[in-house]
Amino acid sequence: MRDLKVEVFADGADIEQMKSAYQNKEVDGFTTNPSLMAKAGIKDYKQFAEDAVNAIPDASISFEVFADDMETMRKEAEILMNYGKNVFVKIPVVNTQGESLIPLIKELSAENVQLNVTAVYTIEQVKEIVDAVKEGVPTYVSVFAGRIADTGVDPMPLMKEAVEVCHSKAGVKLLWASCRELYNVIQADEIGCDIITCPGDVVKKLPNIGRDINELSVDTVKGFAKDIKTSGLAIL
Repeated sequence: MRDLKVEVFADGADIEQMKSAYQNKEVDGFTTNPSLMAKAGIKDYKQFAEDAVNAIPDASISFEVFADDMETMRKEAEILMNYGKNVFVKIPVVNTQGESLIPLIKELSAENVQLNVTAVYTIEQVKEIVDAVKEGVPTYVSVFAGRIADTGVDPMPLMKEAVEVCHSKAGVKLLWASCRELYNVIQADEIGCDIITCPGDVVKKLPNIGRDINELSVDTVKGFAKDIKTSGLAIL
């Protein structure tokens, strides 16, 4: 596998998968969000956070606030940040009403809270975040490149500009969010993106990086042959 400069984070909330990925050194860190937690069937957020940090004490983990107003988000952030020194508190750049959460981001960063600012889609938002955070305080700016691509728009120009903006302030890292395929890891690496979050199915494909594509035809036909045998279907 080729050497990558970009850090690969696993995106999910299955605690056993997280433990396995950490123990096997498959990834460099972890991110979670409310949708992934619901999918994983998490019933107790605080217990999940405690279990995750106990199992993964020295790799970055991002936990997201649940509230929609700044006052409650602040209270939740204070709880989440105390689970461990490796915890990043995820704050969306806007709430459900489209109101900017930059004031809260600025306030928390000034208090040295490690933030992962999420749901970012525009270069204007990237600039506002970088301007707001305190220099030297570890901060991730999570741009949803995959969801931008889902609209039929090439995210690469935005991501390239975002790299420069984020790197203009010490402590700020650009995170490529909503990875769709393994090639996104190569793209993120080539433009100097700091982190990319990958779902489990993409993490499993990481060892494929650097494989000789000339081998793939035989592998594919072997897969066909296995499925033919399993299916019991026949032409003659």
